[in-house]
Amino acid sequence: MPARDLVLLMLVVLSWAINFLTSALALREIPPFLFTAVRFALLALPLVFFLKRPAPGQWPRLIAVCLCIGVLHFGLSFSALKAAGDLSSPAIVLQSYVPMTALLAWWLLGERFAWRTGVAIAISFCGVLVLGFDPLVLDKPLAVVLMLVSAAFLALGTVLMKGLRGLDMVSQQGWTALIAVPPLLIISLALEPGGVAALPQISWVAWAGAIYAAFVSSLLGHGLYYVLVQRHPVAQVTPWLLLVPVFAIALGIAFWGDRPGPSLWIGGAMVLGGVLMIALRNLAKARALKQTA
Repeated sequence: MPARDLVLLMLVVLSWAINFLTSALALREIPPFLFTAVRFALLALPLVFFLKRPAPGQWPRLIAVCLCIGVLHFGLSFSALKAAGDLSSPAIVLQSYVPMTALLAWWLLGERFAWRTGVAIAISFCGVLVLGFDPLVLDKPLAVVLMLVSAAFLALGTVLMKGLRGLDMVSQQGWTALIAVPPLLIISLALEPGGVAALPQISWVAWAGAIYAAFVSSLLGHGLYYVLVQRHPVAQVTPWLLLVPVFAIALGIAFWGDRPGPSLWIGGAMVLGGVLMIALRNLAKARALKQTA
């Protein structure tokens, strides 16, 4: 990968890692589902002018993807981040969506994986169990449960997304934003009373967090990622994304007061190690297919 693209990849990694910190700051004032709705409302403003209509028959799948990722994944992941009180454990547990995606692709799409990938999946899930014994996590176990459910919906949305045709990254983000905002607002009104009414009183820090999530993490981060996967195989890009939780942990220690214990370090290493094994196996498969093509 050329040095220019490595720089772009580091911008993606940093934009997503910093999003854990800026979102955590915003969640002090904005409830999670309302924060997600505000994020997507801001994101929809520029993207609505570039939307492409999905192909005939694709609407049900597109709506399912948007609900899984836009509403349930993001809403629950921000709920987990608020409940956790730290950045380290949510950033690590979220990566469990990678082995979950492999399992769902096997179950729903019939995609097969070798025994090495199976071992990597088992290591990742065992890592979540080990991580759960860290005092940071034991004090607030609901956060891990919420993040695991969030990761499961991200994995399901990722598998369903494989069947979408004719939509680029901009259109996918735009439709996700437009479709997700109404149900997010309904959930917020039902579960987060007073949240909408309090929006005019929130500080610039909270608004900055929502703006960062919309335009830097989503628009810039995902936009650059789309450019990179157009230039290079996905399997070559994804291993680098494991730096996101690493940087998020560093930010948590430096700016959020995180003090990870041995269980979190060991469990985190198992989760990320398993994810790295899966990514490297995918890279090896991609190279083998390229050589035989």
